[in-house]
Amino acid sequence: MTSQDGEGKGGPSEVVKPSVLIIGGLGYIGRFLALYVHKNQLASEVRLVDKVLPQLAWLAPEFEEACSQTKFLQADASRETSLPRIFDRSDGKQWDYVFNCGGETRYSQEDEVYRLRSLDLSVNVAKEAAKRKVKAFVEVSTGMVYKPDSVPRKETDKTKPWLKMAKYKLMAEEELAKIEGLNLVIARLPHVYGEYSSKFIATALSLARVYKHLEKEMKWLWTKDLRINTIHIDDTVRALWRSAEWCEQGKQGWDPAWGNTILFNMVDHGNTSQGTIEKIIAEVFNIPTGFQGQIISSFARLNLDHVVDDVNDEILGPWADLLADANITRPGPLSPFMEKELLKDTDLSLDGSRFERVAAFQYEKPELTTAEVEKMIESYKRMNWWP
Repeated sequence: MTSQDGEGKGGPSEVVKPSVLIIGGLGYIGRFLALYVHKNQLASEVRLVDKVLPQLAWLAPEFEEACSQTKFLQADASRETSLPRIFDRSDGKQWDYVFNCGGETRYSQEDEVYRLRSLDLSVNVAKEAAKRKVKAFVEVSTGMVYKPDSVPRKETDKTKPWLKMAKYKLMAEEELAKIEGLNLVIARLPHVYGEYSSKFIATALSLARVYKHLEKEMKWLWTKDLRINTIHIDDTVRALWRSAEWCEQGKQGWDPAWGNTILFNMVDHGNTSQGTIEKIIAEVFNIPTGFQGQIISSFARLNLDHVVDDVNDEILGPWADLLADANITRPGPLSPFMEKELLKDTDLSLDGSRFERVAAFQYEKPELTTAEVEKMIESYKRMNWWP
């Protein structure tokens, strides 16, 4: 965003920075987006909206300024009555960029929870953004909306969500695409990892910690080739910001043949698989790792509920003991608890070439590495989450 602000003709041009509203601003992606904007001084004003208070959000010290009380507004964006408070600004102007990082992130919830906290939230804030002529509205979605395949899925491929959460994210995408005048970008992400992350890869690390303690081999179901694609949190927020800039700057390079809805997969180049994680865990924890044979995997496919319950029964007690031994009296968000929904034999495999090409985006962390996993564990230690 630029405007001529010189004195008379030929005066210097002054860059006018966009104002930024982040819904779900204290969630994992939201807080890192706020930090990125703060560190790089990208915005004229920032507002973070979340249901959760900063004091209860497990914020690390480096987020103190980026997520300060002066930028924070506690509100439930799934309620229409909250929208004026969320969107109104003291100077009467409208937000330039709105990032929707909100929505239910827990797995295995009732349908009504996802309908209210993901679908309704997205539709409410998007309609308000359209009404107020926001220059870019970025909806953070998931790559789990595609019909699973080991061949990387492109934005044009068939959808068949395999998580309840993804089902409602896809419904939200479809509703948003119908909103007249919405400058929409939909970002479909794989598993996001990085410092302080508590999902998926973090669960595998917590499991590995228990297996090391029990001196047992850590064995995975299915095969080493099962795709569980990833993106580092730092690249995630850079990509989301770039997509908003690109949208505001005229959507250069968008092919009309792709349709009217701007859809981008954002994924690193590592084509992360179970085999990738298995190797890294073996190296970091120095424990034996491997994969269950075909017979056990076939049995698990038919009896997944029982298998997962058995594993959770086996690991949750030792994890609690490890926390107690480490004097961690206020456990953080980490847990080795395994979600049945996430243990399906389904590939999460994305092709992100469209976004890289159109938005001229490059990844700084192109693959999941041992060094990055070690940084994750160090971040847990700093927060006293790690036994």
